[in-house]
Amino acid sequence: MTKPRKKRKPAQRNLGNLPDHLERIEQVIEPASITCPCGCGEMVRIGEDRTERLDIVPAQARVIVTIRPKYACPNKDAGVAQAPAPVHLIEGGLPTEGTLAQVAVSKYADHCPLFRQAQIYARSGLDLHRSTLAGWMGRISFHLAPVVDHLFKDIKSSSKLFADETRCPVLDPGRGRTKTGYLWAIARDERPFGGTAPPGVVFCYADGRGGKHATEFLTGFSGTLQVDGYTGYNCPDQTGP
Repeated sequence: MTKPRKKRKPAQRNLGNLPDHLERIEQVIEPASITCPCGCGEMVRIGEDRTERLDIVPAQARVIVTIRPKYACPNKDAGVAQAPAPVHLIEGGLPTEGTLAQVAVSKYADHCPLFRQAQIYARSGLDLHRSTLAGWMGRISFHLAPVVDHLFKDIKSSSKLFADETRCPVLDPGRGRTKTGYLWAIARDERPFGGTAPPGVVFCYADGRGGKHATEFLTGFSGTLQVDGYTGYNCPDQTGP
């Protein structure tokens, strides 16, 4: 007896399911002529066919030119009037805040190293050295430090937290190779049990995974901590490298 064939699942396609928030640019293609062949005049529109295709425009570099006109008294009896220069994250620097956000998100969220970003920008004719991008990231880190500190303080005021640590390669200048560092994730997510606090996570760096680092990072927290079986959380001052 022949076994019945299993029905195939319908293919999952994105056709016709493009998000509504995307910009729609309509291109209307008219017939070469709408004159009716019977000689009665122009044809009447009775409907249309619509198709949607996804179009992605690569990131475009542009230059923001800020012009501050100067005005003076025509009789030369008064001073000069001019609007003050706008405040920038890097005063007198080359990048806009949008550029800084793009580099930071590409590095930390999309895991695109700075030397690769430099190569990407070079294809657009932009000579941005890796050291330049690194300097920008340092300035961003300085300005974001108070935000991270406030977020960490708020997270540690919770009654329940999750913590875990994972290895990450770190450049070791002068040795021609990388060394092992650790990123410690301290997270809060009360949604599974109906909590009202918003979810959040802070990543802390340490050169090891010893319990002393857990003690340092969790100072001020007095609630329940969910972790794996690593004993460093049990004896933070004595266990681990």
